[in-house]
Amino acid sequence: MMKQEKEHSDTEQNPMKKEPVKEQAEYTPSVQTEFMREKIKQKPVNKKKLLRRTVITAVMAVVFGLVACFTFLVLEPVISNRLYPEEEPKEVAFPEETPIEEMKPEDMLVTEEDAEPQTPDPVDLEMVDEQIQEVLSQVDRELTLEDYQSLHEELRKFAVDAGRAVVTVAGVTSDVDWFNNIYENVASASGVIVANNEKALLILVSAGNIKGADSIEVTFCDQTQVEAELVQKDENTGLAILSVPLTAVSGETMEKIDIAELGSSNTVNMLGMPVVALGSPLGTSGSISYGIVTSTGTVIDLPDAAYKKITTDIYGSRNATGILINLKGMVIGIIDNVNTGNDMSNLLTAFGITELKGTIEQMSNNKERAYLGVHGADVPKEAIEDTQINTPAGTYIREIEIDSPAMEAGIQSGDVVTRVENTEITTYNELLGVLHASKPGDVLTVTLTRQGHEMSVDVTLGSW
Repeated sequence: MMKQEKEHSDTEQNPMKKEPVKEQAEYTPSVQTEFMREKIKQKPVNKKKLLRRTVITAVMAVVFGLVACFTFLVLEPVISNRLYPEEEPKEVAFPEETPIEEMKPEDMLVTEEDAEPQTPDPVDLEMVDEQIQEVLSQVDRELTLEDYQSLHEELRKFAVDAGRAVVTVAGVTSDVDWFNNIYENVASASGVIVANNEKALLILVSAGNIKGADSIEVTFCDQTQVEAELVQKDENTGLAILSVPLTAVSGETMEKIDIAELGSSNTVNMLGMPVVALGSPLGTSGSISYGIVTSTGTVIDLPDAAYKKITTDIYGSRNATGILINLKGMVIGIIDNVNTGNDMSNLLTAFGITELKGTIEQMSNNKERAYLGVHGADVPKEAIEDTQINTPAGTYIREIEIDSPAMEAGIQSGDVVTRVENTEITTYNELLGVLHASKPGDVLTVTLTRQGHEMSVDVTLGSW
């Protein structure tokens, strides 16, 4: 008790004095911890491996891009055509001409029905007399220079109006001169607009002046120039069809130009008929010439063809191109002086349009044309009627092209083709009609007569 009171009094006297604290013993581990210290080091870079992976990644990216591009190019037209189907161009077809039939002797005989008298209609004699007097007064009147000038003025207006369907086609070719300067060669020819397939204007032109051209330019009658593309070329005639997209032709130009109306070169009274030559009959674009038809009886000798040659008295250029039209404004011929003889080298000649229509249709529709390789003609009526010769009606083969499908099939000169498949052949034009309806690669069974014996051969048609 006394001891506690003493400690209490000591505390009161010295409040800063604290109770003594027992010291703890310092812990000294017996095991050293230096081995647990870690030092993080970066892993060394394998440059070869990194480069290899980079190259592989780049190559895979390129391959992926190529595959994606190829897939897009292949599928995009298909998808576009499915979503937005594009309309096909309208097929070009010309009306068929009515064949001219010769009048038979029995048709000249008067039948009983024709011989029966018919009651004529009453005629106003005074009106007839007035008409006769009017005609006589015009005949008796002398023609003046004004009449002559008026006639030529009407012809000029007629030619200008028909010339709306005529175009100038220029083939542009780039070349280099001696000093390495680039210049352009331009060869021009006159063509004619033959059709509109609702996608493009189709132009018929001589292909000689656009052969090997880098670009083709067409100039319409209003001097508007547009680029054209070659659709198809006929190696037989040297003619070609060009295409000008409608989107490249302005509305103003469409109102000024016209599409030519193809007439007939198979009329009986064409000999001596007045004609107008448009295009480049004198070798200069835009020239016009007048004349008459002097001959139509010659057939141009070409394989698988029977083109009529129209000869005129128009003196023109050896390089003349363009069209021949009648006074109704219809095209009756395509000017081509290549087949003109040396004795008439400067007289304009032309392919008859009737025989060309089938070729123009096929080229305009870009259809492959079948090739047989024969030069044919109709069997003369005298040979058919002569019982000693015993020749059937058909196509007489005058010549065979070397290495042609006809030669490979064994057809020879002098054979007479009488049947192709189930179609009877009595004229050369009928054989050409079968060829126009066929395609390259078709196998046709041709029945022919050789030295009085009938035989059949199989012909595999080629292409031009």
